Amino acid sequence: MNAAASEQAVQRADARLRAVHETGVPCAPVRDLIGDDQDAAYAVQSLGTARRLAAGHRLVGRKIGLTSPAVQAQFGVYTPDYGALFDDMIAADRELLDLGRFLQPRVEAEVAFVLGHDLDSPSSNVADVLRATEFVLPAIEVVDSRIAGWDIRIADTIADNASSGAVVLGTTPRTLDGFDLTDIGMSLDHAGEVLSTGSGAACLGSPVTAVAWLARTAARHGSPLRAGEVVLSGALGPMVAVSKPGVFRARIDGLGEVRAVFGADTATKPRSKGTTA
Repeated sequence: MNAAASEQAVQRADARLRAVHETGVPCAPVRDLIGDDQDAAYAVQSLGTARRLAAGHRLVGRKIGLTSPAVQAQFGVYTPDYGALFDDMIAADRELLDLGRFLQPRVEAEVAFVLGHDLDSPSSNVADVLRATEFVLPAIEVVDSRIAGWDIRIADTIADNASSGAVVLGTTPRTLDGFDLTDIGMSLDHAGEVLSTGSGAACLGSPVTAVAWLARTAARHGSPLRAGEVVLSGALGPMVAVSKPGVFRARIDGLGEVRAVFGADTATKPRSKGTTA
């Protein structure tokens, strides 16, 4: 694909995803336009990010996806991806989430890193991450896809801001001093039934390793991680679909609990659907 055609494909993919935010109707995958080109997919994501910033939203962090080897194998890639987190995507433990703001929500338990210092080097390592992290929190990510039926491959999810929806943060901060995230256990339950289990090792071997990967990658892409940002390090276990109102609780060893509470769908306008336009 030549440069002109590639730029045209990026613009068309962006327009397809943008229409979802305007209509509330999921779209076809964008891989027919940009193929498996991850650079083109990040270019599409950048257009969406720029539009959100121009609309007055604030970038508050990043999320890492595709950290599980099993999920990577499913997509036929062996690298994670990442997306942007904005101010209107952050919720607190037990804060009511309107189910109507999402299209095809799923939840997964993660560790959230809150940075006290910049991570702006393309050679950042785990020691840099440990030094830069002010504290960590238990978190539940609400992943969502603008692609109909979650029919996604690597380019689709990157272009769609790494399938971001919302983030529920716990309120029990813990420093990483003497705290090894590799062996922490996780369980995610709903209505008394455990639906997902996992560990820190399921996230690229350790959530710290995942954040180091993101720091290097974001710096190379010209958008380094800054002090104060929240970084979701990736799922500790399988994601769980959300089909109706209810409470999902994640328990993470050493970090405590966090609850995502979904209320009835009260959306009245298509524009309210999909939070990452």
